[in-house]
Order: sequence, then C-alpha cells, then structure tokens
Amino acid sequence: MKLKKIALTSAAFALASVMHTTALAETTIKALFMSQAAYSETDVKSMTAEFEKSNPDVKVNLEFVPYDALHSKIVAASGAGSQGYDVVLFDVIWPAEFAKRGFLLDVSDRIPSDYSEQIFQGAWTTVEYAGKRYGMPWILDTKYLFYNKEMLSKAGIATPPKTWDEMLQQSKIIKDKGIVKYPMVWNWSQSEGMICDYTTIMSSMGGDFFIDGKPAFNTGGAVQALNYMRGSLDDGLSNPSSREFSEEDVRRVFSNGEAAFALNWTYMNALANDPKESKIAGKVGIAPAPGTAGISTASAVNGSMGLGIPSGSAHPDEAWAFISHLTKQGTQEQFSKLSLPIWKKSYTVPAVTNGQQDLVAAAKESIAVMYPRPLVKSYAEISDILQLRIHEVLLGKNDAQSALDAASKKVARIR
Repeated sequence: MKLKKIALTSAAFALASVMHTTALAETTIKALFMSQAAYSETDVKSMTAEFEKSNPDVKVNLEFVPYDALHSKIVAASGAGSQGYDVVLFDVIWPAEFAKRGFLLDVSDRIPSDYSEQIFQGAWTTVEYAGKRYGMPWILDTKYLFYNKEMLSKAGIATPPKTWDEMLQQSKIIKDKGIVKYPMVWNWSQSEGMICDYTTIMSSMGGDFFIDGKPAFNTGGAVQALNYMRGSLDDGLSNPSSREFSEEDVRRVFSNGEAAFALNWTYMNALANDPKESKIAGKVGIAPAPGTAGISTASAVNGSMGLGIPSGSAHPDEAWAFISHLTKQGTQEQFSKLSLPIWKKSYTVPAVTNGQQDLVAAAKESIAVMYPRPLVKSYAEISDILQLRIHEVLLGKNDAQSALDAASKKVARIR
C-alpha cells in the first residue's frame, strides 16, 4: 500500500508539472517581413530577440520574402484564419485595398493619441485610410541621389546635380572623360521599384497620376519624366542593364565603382560606405533626388511601410505588443543605420545622426516633399498596367506618349 501511495503521489506530481508547463506555454505568433532594402534580416532578428527576452511567454516565428512577393503572400493568407499571419509588413500603397477587403484590423484605438504629433505625417499616410489607422508606421523611406565623390572630382564637378537636367549634363561630362562607361544606374526592371523611380522624376516635373479622379499620367510632366528616362538610355548615360535591375543590383553596381549616380533607398548609404560591402567606401555622397528648374527644388517618392495585424490573427494582443516594440522610438534609434526613424525627435539624437549627418540632412529635405503613389484600392492593378507600358518604352518598343495613352485608357476602365 505504501508503494502504491508513493506511485500515486509521483503521478500526481507529474500531472501537476504538465499542467504548470501548459499554463506557462509560449504563445507563438507568425510575422511576415521583407527581405530587401530597409531593415536587414539581421536587424529584425535582433529586434525580435529583444522583444522575446522582455516577453518570455511570446515566441515570434519570422518569415522573410522579397518585396515583390509580399502583397501576394498577405492576400493568400487572408483566408487562413488562425493559420495565417499575426503581423504583416505592408506598403504605403496597400491600405485602401486591404481596408476595403477587410484584411487588416483597425487599430486606431490602440495607438496613443500623442503619437500623432510625434511621428512624421508622411509616415502616418502609410497606415491610414478613410480616417482609420490599420497599423503603425515602421519604415519611413524615400529614394535619395547617391553619387561617387571621386568621379565627380575627376570630372571637375564641384557639387552634385540640383536638377535632372544637370544630372544629364554632369553624366555626359563624366562619360566623355572616360571615367565610367555608364554614369547612371537605376532600378528599372518591370517592378514597383521602377514605378518609384518614375514617381520621383514625374513629381519633380509637375506630373500627376490622377486629376479629379481621372488618369493624368499621359499629360505634361508625367510624359516628360518617361521621355527623360528613355532619353538617358538612348544617349548611353544610363546603364542599359538598369531595365533588369532591382534595388540590390543598383547597390552592387554603384558599390563596385561602376556608376557615378544612383537612385536608391536609405539602406544603401550604410552598405555603400561599408568596406566589407563596397569598393568605394568613404567616397559616397548622398543628397535629395534632383528637382526641375522653375518647378521644384527636390523630389521624393513616399516609400514608407507599416506593420499591421491581419483580421484573422488569433493573437492580436501579442501581435500589437510586438509591433509596439518594433516601432518604438528607442528601438528605431538603435537600428537607424539602414532605415531612419519615424519619430521627429530622433533626428537630433546622436545615435541616429553620428556618422550619417549627410543622410539626416538629405532626409529632412526629402521627407517634406515625398510624393504618394495613388492611394486607391485598385492600385496593384494600376501599377501592373503602368509597369508594362513604361517598361516597353524603356526597351525601345514604344514611345512615351503612345504607351501612356494606352495605359490611361485601360486604367480609366477600372477606376
């Protein structure tokens, strides 16, 4: 009898241990991120490790995909319920679509009211639609003009171009002097990156995507911008391989010393100045993208991104805690070398400014003029139409006016 009592006691202890372990079991959330530009995978993993250390009852499973797969991944998982994602990274161009299709939770009530004034308005547009907020802004980004200081000096050029015409003129000087074969390199593959470059140039030339709800990208500065892009290829000033390049291709070409000018996101500044990643470390200049004489002094596209909670998430509270950690001022200032913070006060903090004063100075000017791509629910379809038509012009298969006229007619039918 005594042996049986001991056995029963041991069994009870084991059962109690299992129950205790179950009570303390981790909640696992699944988060979807981008594997290119902005924060690196290493950065995100480090931020996540800090969160898990402070929240030992929450485990975060991270998934990284290329930008071009991000939208389709979110859409495909929207009907997965508790088997889908708990946190997703989304682009500034998607809130209208995601809100109307019910993909994201309205988190307006979760956001402290004093955040509205503390965060740049350009960042808030990333997560807003119809007066509601569907996440927290996380990446405040635009494309900057990067230039090779040594090449400009060899060409006798004292300052980087302030206008797009000056950029052509300086590129011709650099090419004619034999300093580099193709002075300019771009992200002009048939992709959203190409649309971002087009938006940057178009906005500086006074172009618009829509006016009064009707397509306007086949008029004025919008046509002029595409002619500029095509002309730079025809004149041998832009690297013809730009038509197949992603942002990372642009970074590699520029970092190898094979271009004098490049348009790219914030993250390239740190990597192009890293001797382990670049042959031109210490020779890199950064400035706002050029303007157009008589129209603008600088140009920028709103390339910001936010973090939201899919409607089917089984763990919205844990997801929000994770989002709050990633987007808080302290976290962003700690990881500010590849992506600058969304917080206004951060731009005077030494952890952010030290070693990247030129970037911060360029950011202050660029953030103020960030131009949005169309914030409409049909944006993905509109972008696909524009990508096809713009790319055929860059390939020499059509002229700018005809291509944009064709795109305008098709877009008008889906608006």
